[in-house]
Amino acid sequence: MDDTADLDRFDSRRSTVYASRGMVATSQPLAAQAGVSILRDGGNAFDAAVATAAALNVVEPTSTGLGGDVFALYRTADGEVGAMRACGGAPADATIDAVRSALEADDDRERYYPESRGYAVDGDASGDDLGMPFLGPHAVTVPGTARGWEATVERLGRKSLGTVLEPAIEYATEGYPVSPVIAHHWTGAEELFTDAHAREAYLFDGESPEPGQTVRLPKLGNSLRTIAEQGADVVYEGAIADEIVSEVRAAGGLMTRDDLAGFEPEFVGPVSTTYNGAEVYELPPNNQGLIALEALNIAEEIGAGDHDYDSPERVHAFAEATKLAFVDGHQYVADPDYESIPPLASKSYARERARAIGSEPIRDPEIGVPNATAEDADTVLLTVGDEEGNLVSYINSRFAGFGSGLVAGDTGIALQNRGASFSLDPDHPNSLEAGKRPFHTLVPAIARLDEDDWMAFGVMGGYMQPQGHVQVLSNVVDYGLSPQAALDAPRWRYREDGCLGVEERLSNASALARRGHDVRVLPPVMFGGAQLVRRRDGTLAGATEPRKDGVAIGY
Repeated sequence: MDDTADLDRFDSRRSTVYASRGMVATSQPLAAQAGVSILRDGGNAFDAAVATAAALNVVEPTSTGLGGDVFALYRTADGEVGAMRACGGAPADATIDAVRSALEADDDRERYYPESRGYAVDGDASGDDLGMPFLGPHAVTVPGTARGWEATVERLGRKSLGTVLEPAIEYATEGYPVSPVIAHHWTGAEELFTDAHAREAYLFDGESPEPGQTVRLPKLGNSLRTIAEQGADVVYEGAIADEIVSEVRAAGGLMTRDDLAGFEPEFVGPVSTTYNGAEVYELPPNNQGLIALEALNIAEEIGAGDHDYDSPERVHAFAEATKLAFVDGHQYVADPDYESIPPLASKSYARERARAIGSEPIRDPEIGVPNATAEDADTVLLTVGDEEGNLVSYINSRFAGFGSGLVAGDTGIALQNRGASFSLDPDHPNSLEAGKRPFHTLVPAIARLDEDDWMAFGVMGGYMQPQGHVQVLSNVVDYGLSPQAALDAPRWRYREDGCLGVEERLSNASALARRGHDVRVLPPVMFGGAQLVRRRDGTLAGATEPRKDGVAIGY
């Protein structure tokens, strides 16, 4: 039987996993086992998070990798709630004029604007007429992953970076069987990868792997081993840095060794709000955390969670709250070192915005997305808890699948295309500037539900992420669903074109259409990838996204 034939069906059953000593939930079983192995060997939740993320780099290379960025939100055993942001910026030479000039000089620039992502580019178009490329060297920003992993274990973990990378190195060098959803997404590499370095690293006789096929990624394994032995600096100031710079510049990009060497991850204070008694923590800009918080505040103001679960009024209220939060977030959220951002997470602001919501949908709200191609980007999320009380929501991403289409020399490291979220309009808040970090979709989250009741969670998938947070949190807080039931429940998503996407299982879709929503039934794969670990009175509960290949494993 073809394991990928029924990916749009939703008919399996899962239950919440309970354990007392450790829990890992993520989108690929082998990666979850890597994290559990580190917990069993005396590591804490932060060591296990990096081990899981590194393993996902190998077993789910379609969504994450060393060439991308990493974010974390966490609660330590001693009660500290903190956040880490490891995302690089644009090269110092990457000005709007420089990128436009480079595009104008590139006779084959159309390949950076895929029609599958909504681009339609005339071969005679000038640089002034083009938006920021979705693929290619100008979409590559400085990768934050390696130093982010290292900073996580050095500041919060017990193990060395080399130790937690061991499972990933073994998977890459010894091989592993590819799981079904990942095999499905891997097929896109056949068209994306035109460069020899990329095809040698990730295709097998020119083809993507089938479900169950055992693959090895020796080039990536060698890079992981080099990082384990020499530390993350090799990616920013050593031999791997040379390969990254050489690859980008050979393709016409502007990155230099100084751009890489100057990068450092940041430990920042989270932003937060309360929602119907729960305290919710998100990352501050340059990402979508404020969008989730504003949506929750507006939803609370209008009593969205007071409606019956199966009623169209519930979905309408939450969707309209989310719609307004997107309008504000996409107007204001950017790199705070370059732009001033209003207090979008304040209750008073939510009361003001809530006045716009009525019984009919708001029309044409001018979402103003930084880049519409980000809407359906996908990535990985993992959540981990340990017996001491550490909880972490950890996100690692290249932005869209294998990223820019470039793989750095013989390193096996596919480089991200996060720079696609910049704008070449100098008046846009996310306009391209030297050193600036792009608008980021990644949003890990932590919530305190009661005195000794904490939850690490997230929902992956481009602009699905903040509205996924709203739905999962409401499922738990307003309706008392168990962790797994909160993830299983049918979802909706407001889309950039103004439609309200729903899963076929959503019972009130026709009533929403009668209310005036442009309702469209979308396949389950369009509704994100959630993971959740909850620690309540010392007991760990884990849940995983049923629309993915993943598992929650406890011990």
